[in-house]
Amino acid sequence: MRALLVVNPAATTTSARTRDVLIHALASEMKLEVVTTEYRGHARDLGRQAGESDDIELVVALGGDGTVNEVVNGLLHNGPELDRLPRLAVVPGGSTNVFARALGLPNDAVEATGALLDALRENRERAIGLGLAAGTPGTEDEAVPSRWFTFCAGLGFDAGVIGRVEQQRERGKRSTHALYLRQVARQFLDEPHRRHGTITLEQPGQDPVTDLVMSIICNTSPWTFLGNRPVYASPKASFDTGLDVLALNRMSTTSAARYATQLLTSSPERGPHGKHALSLHDLTDFTLHSKAPLPLQMDGDHLGLRTSVTFTGVRRALRVIV
Repeated sequence: MRALLVVNPAATTTSARTRDVLIHALASEMKLEVVTTEYRGHARDLGRQAGESDDIELVVALGGDGTVNEVVNGLLHNGPELDRLPRLAVVPGGSTNVFARALGLPNDAVEATGALLDALRENRERAIGLGLAAGTPGTEDEAVPSRWFTFCAGLGFDAGVIGRVEQQRERGKRSTHALYLRQVARQFLDEPHRRHGTITLEQPGQDPVTDLVMSIICNTSPWTFLGNRPVYASPKASFDTGLDVLALNRMSTTSAARYATQLLTSSPERGPHGKHALSLHDLTDFTLHSKAPLPLQMDGDHLGLRTSVTFTGVRRALRVIV
């Protein structure tokens, strides 16, 4: 088997020595080409080249969720072709690794490599669904290129938090759960739209839902992790179905505290709930419009401000080694 290993040298939880061990282990089982990313978007370029090649059968992403997202977008540059495209494998190297853990992989890179090699020997794989987001036709965002996401997206509050975290990281702060929690508090205090929501959710054949304050789109469950604790925004979300949405139409201090507590105590059986929470399951197509530009994130990557985004849940988009 010919495989491409895409390595993010800035991955936060793997040292150069660990990466060398992992590369040696993988190279012992396959014809391995190793490429280290050198710039933002490099993993996407490598994924596209692999997807357009005739002989690469497997692409392994060694890094965090951002690296995985880039590789996936490269592989699917010309759209899903389940039988033609290389399979994807993931070795977690980031601070959270939601996608890898949602697939059931160990969060340790060495253990995950062992699990990956076992899966390859036993030919274990699954076809998973993914989310696709694009600028809505007829709006000022219609020219925004479409982009795939593997586990979540968000328009509004959570994307604002991620933007703040990225600013702190650019200033030299380490990506820790404490950093995220501090930025959640700051985003809440500075949130200009938490009393009067600006988001409208539209889906075919349904009445629009207006005045939403925040919206989280999930392609799988859990939504994220706080250390070893999984957090379930949409417990029913799955790689085997369409997209799920959790939205709030109110974010007063009291309601925000209640829903934050529900998130922290969420389980596979129950996520946030109440009269100000909207939960939708297994959606194929829907659009989020906002009266004011709001931050957008996908797979934990801040993508700037948007006023209208159309989401599509695409089943069986990619084969993944599990």
